Amino acid sequence: MLRRLNATAAVAHPDLLVGVGDVDDAGVYRLTDDVALVQTVDFFTPIVDDAGDWGRIAAANALSDVYAMGGTPLTALSIVAWPRERLSFDLLGDVLDGGAEVLAKAGCTLIGGHSIDDAEPKYGLAVTGLVHPDRIVRSRGARPGDVLVLTKPIGTGLVSTAIKRDVCRPEWEEAAVRSMVALNADAAAAAREVGVHAATDVTGFGLLGHLLEMLTGDVISARVEYAAVPLLPGARDLAAEGVVPGGTHRNLDAARRDTDFGSLERADQIVLADAQTSGGLLVAVAPDRVAALLAAMEDRQVTAAVVGEVTGRAASRITVV
Repeated sequence: MLRRLNATAAVAHPDLLVGVGDVDDAGVYRLTDDVALVQTVDFFTPIVDDAGDWGRIAAANALSDVYAMGGTPLTALSIVAWPRERLSFDLLGDVLDGGAEVLAKAGCTLIGGHSIDDAEPKYGLAVTGLVHPDRIVRSRGARPGDVLVLTKPIGTGLVSTAIKRDVCRPEWEEAAVRSMVALNADAAAAAREVGVHAATDVTGFGLLGHLLEMLTGDVISARVEYAAVPLLPGARDLAAEGVVPGGTHRNLDAARRDTDFGSLERADQIVLADAQTSGGLLVAVAPDRVAALLAAMEDRQVTAAVVGEVTGRAASRITVV
């Protein structure tokens, strides 16, 4: 589909710095030599039972793409699909309140939106941010020797599926919600302060899928240390029990083409491919700046873990050890 779009004039402009032909988290359009717009949109069906938490998660998730590009969120538009005959508008109010709460924390102004009557509820945001054209952080740009740093634990897809199937322990849900509503603003600020080669937020394609997007060309690969990857409570147990979303299965099928898992058990492979919502930032940073990056993260009370490194071209694009 993107190849078809790339053949049209609508996706080409000299001021379009990052567009549909790029594998990145948001689009970027230059306004002046010093200012560019960062634009993204994301929405989804409920993944938790509490309406307010759903709104908070959806808002944090949409804002994350702007942070991943090195930008600062400026304005947002709400996107709502609501089954007005089946669900109360009071419940929708809780969703919108949750989203507004997170936008306020981000200093991002809600300026409007659009709603439709739909059989299945959906909520999200279209977000516009600002970035200097010379300070865009791309998902591509990692270099051999770079260290990979991850800022949130993974496993939200597994926990969300457990919630839907009514098999999730309360403490697992609480930890997952706490992670998903957390903004990536401070992590992004630390990355900008120190200077990194590449960054992306870990969302629907899972840790492995988004890491593959960072590995451009035929000259670089990556090694991931599984034991160093932070996991949400219950994630590994749920993977072993088969409480796995369909998107995660598809991610794993795709990742296997480029990943050497060695003797890693299937449940652990599932965790690494788990489709995330409002995940953390995955950052590629030069080895001589790792300590400074971790210190900058700690100063902002961001938990970060070194999970691997970028290497020269190997037999597999990703090797898990």
